[in-house]
Amino acid sequence: MQMEFNGKTAIVTGASRGIGRAIALRLGRSGARVVLSARHSGSLSEAVAEIRAAGGAASALPLDLRLPDAPARLSDFAIQETGRIDMVVNNAGATRRGLFLALPDEDWIDGFALKFFGAVRLTRAAWPHLKLTGGAVLFIAGIGGRTPGPQFAIGGSVNAALLSLTKSLADGGLADGIRVNAINPGTIRTQRFQTRLEALAKETGTDAATAEREYVRHAGITRIGEPEDVADLAAFVLGPRGTLLHGSILDLDAGATKSL
Repeated sequence: MQMEFNGKTAIVTGASRGIGRAIALRLGRSGARVVLSARHSGSLSEAVAEIRAAGGAASALPLDLRLPDAPARLSDFAIQETGRIDMVVNNAGATRRGLFLALPDEDWIDGFALKFFGAVRLTRAAWPHLKLTGGAVLFIAGIGGRTPGPQFAIGGSVNAALLSLTKSLADGGLADGIRVNAINPGTIRTQRFQTRLEALAKETGTDAATAEREYVRHAGITRIGEPEDVADLAAFVLGPRGTLLHGSILDLDAGATKSL
């Protein structure tokens, strides 16, 4: 694997598992010094150990990005640890699923607090450092920002806000030499998806493999994505081969998004 991120520092949020962990490991294997953050210190320590075992350099700061001062603390920590920030991957955040009338204000506030405002505050805190390095910001949003569906009112709204933010910051980033892009993952084999799949198998009286085949068929997609699929695209977008991408919103969804 090319060491295309040698000497560069990447902050990755939501990095203790799933997509964030895969991105952190991918960047670490490519030479980046990775600063990981998530709420659960145990899983975060395991992710750091995995990166180091693969020959990468990593450090971690467990914190809750819903707290207003946490993003600035993470940016400061990255500077203290490595002296620079070249990449910010805003991946943290899961939102409550459910029908609109069943979702109280608390669920809406929580959904925006982490995935949207956490990303806003971290990007703002890191921006002066990214300006110095000619860095890049990547938002991991989701296809629900384009086609949310009745069970994804909060997540769709949050993701749509992130997509709009991507375009706005990309325009502003031109003057500061900072690239800004977003990836919209579709259905990815995370723990959250596995839980949904197990529930579907139980409801239909089938095994997990059969339930997955039916899910893929009904969704009209080619397959379930893996966290590593997102990590590979993230590395391309952030790396030297992705410099033509700016203000881009990339659907990585196996064909789920049918609209233009």
